[in-house]
Amino acid sequence: MSRPSFNDLSAFVAVATHRSFRRAADELGTAPSTLSHAMRALEERLGVRLLNRTTRSVSPTEAGVRLLASLQTALASLDDALDSVAAFRGSAKVAGTVRLNAPPLGIAMLIRDVLPRMAERFPDVTVDLVAEGRLVDIVAGGFDAGLRLGDTIPRDMIAVRFGKPVGFVCVAAPEYLKRAGAPKTPDDLMRHRCIRHRLPGGRLYRWDFERGKQTLALDPPGALILDDDRLMAEAAVQGLGIAYVADAAATAALKTKQLRQVLAGWMPAAETLAVYYPGHRAVPPALRAFLDVVRDSGRAKVSAG
Repeated sequence: MSRPSFNDLSAFVAVATHRSFRRAADELGTAPSTLSHAMRALEERLGVRLLNRTTRSVSPTEAGVRLLASLQTALASLDDALDSVAAFRGSAKVAGTVRLNAPPLGIAMLIRDVLPRMAERFPDVTVDLVAEGRLVDIVAGGFDAGLRLGDTIPRDMIAVRFGKPVGFVCVAAPEYLKRAGAPKTPDDLMRHRCIRHRLPGGRLYRWDFERGKQTLALDPPGALILDDDRLMAEAAVQGLGIAYVADAAATAALKTKQLRQVLAGWMPAAETLAVYYPGHRAVPPALRAFLDVVRDSGRAKVSAG
């Protein structure tokens, strides 16, 4: 039996961990169909089924679970080995500027989880963050990298997964729900005051819902329209209606019970957030340093979790 390639084994770890070809493809910067073919080839090469597949989910078999555990240990040891030689990359200090485009919530996450480590390890690197809701051409815009949800990243880019998957929540203040009642199904939203998100192009963001095989995309009535999830969550705290926002924007208010989640069983699966950069040109030292810290922050969160 020929030995599987490192890339195929790494791809299996991503698929088995995410339990989704799409999310694994987002992390690896490839297409789901390419991953699916690679996993079929890996199973044929090993002579054992590693993944259970249905139309909506992927899960490791008993053999897959055992292989995943062994590979995770091996990959962690490999990361440690590579980190141990980082000090020998050269005596010159890493310096320069990293210019990155990201939505406001993404920048808040970078400030919290990446920039403190960046300042400690690479004090001579300047990080220039531009907050922008719309998806831009980072090359044409003069950016070194961008930060977006995985399914919006152009396929010719290399993506490095960052942070926990980002989900969406429907939230409202307890006082509002006491006054107007809590929606039981997405269709009930058509009778509520809703806080809508205006996209950079002017279009209102449609609210996506799914449960089982049922999917819905609604345009509920907008009592208030804003262009920032954090402002939408604050408006919901003030009892102005029901907001559909990224979970990070509502986490604090949910913990303090200023907001309550509604329609939790109808929310779509969380999406992977990733830092991405052009794959067709050399990576500048400052950007490489930034990507190293992004990867390390992800490993630290996995270890802590």
